Amino acid sequence: MNVIDVDDVSKSYGDVRALDGLSLSVERGTTLGVFGTNGAGKTTLFKLLVGLNRPDAGTVTVAGADPADGTTVRERVRYLPEHAGFPPALTGREILRFHARMRSVPADRRERHVERILHTVGLADAADRRVGGYSNGMNRRLGLGTALVGEPAVLILDEPTAGLDPDGIRAFHDVVASLGEKTDVTIVFSSHALGEIQRLCEEAVVVADGRVAAAGPVEDLRRAAADEVTVSLSFDREADAEGAAAALRDHAAALAVDRTDLDATATAEPAAAYDLLTAVGEDYDIDRFEVREPGLEAAFHEAVGTSDDRASETGADTAADDSGGEPA
Repeated sequence: MNVIDVDDVSKSYGDVRALDGLSLSVERGTTLGVFGTNGAGKTTLFKLLVGLNRPDAGTVTVAGADPADGTTVRERVRYLPEHAGFPPALTGREILRFHARMRSVPADRRERHVERILHTVGLADAADRRVGGYSNGMNRRLGLGTALVGEPAVLILDEPTAGLDPDGIRAFHDVVASLGEKTDVTIVFSSHALGEIQRLCEEAVVVADGRVAAAGPVEDLRRAAADEVTVSLSFDREADAEGAAAALRDHAAALAVDRTDLDATATAEPAAAYDLLTAVGEDYDIDRFEVREPGLEAAFHEAVGTSDDRASETGADTAADDSGGEPA
């Protein structure tokens, strides 16, 4: 059953068309990653999903209703922007209690509901600390907690880990992964870090020039673009690394070979990776090895034909669009 349906939607800002016949469907319980270059249309799409904008053409349905119906959006859909601020003098528990009252969580369930969310987002031990003393990562998880109040059907996360340190990112990822495993909430996740989408999302959508350039299961998108793999080998002796690199260069299946000190790497077609490992392993003592397939970056290039420079901009919407003035 689809919880999000976007059908042939177009949206323009003056002479600039942000969305141009975009269509996508998301099944209930899916964690969907959305990525694209600057100006691809991601932020405009999110604004349509939460009812902040209306399409010029086409239809948008979220949780069985038009997002322009404010009541439905407040009850079923939650949006977590990149930055969410809270009164620094309040505690995390007090903020969640306030949101629970505002969203009409019954009084006899309210404390249990708040406590459960605190545990879900990993803030139970800091629940009674003032938010002004929270780290950026804790504030971001508190924001996610407020979005979970009232058990929404759809959760939209727009660049939720931007600016966090590695520990904050890891903690946020753990919460999102747990939600995906333990609940049937549908999560739409935008990120400029394609590896982040690859780790957290089951499905992905590549948005380019206001349209869906590619969509499907993350693994299918990645494998469809995986025409090469990288075989990385590490050795205890430099002589072994040098000999292995020479053997790889002589092997018909190796497309390119490089060596640095105790390491040798080769690219090959996926089916030939085992042949390379076998050929080197017969004559040289391999300390460690790794076979890496291309990530979603390869799928992005495949879908929109970008250069490396343009691909590095994926997921970064314009600041002007955040203010409502220009498309993204």
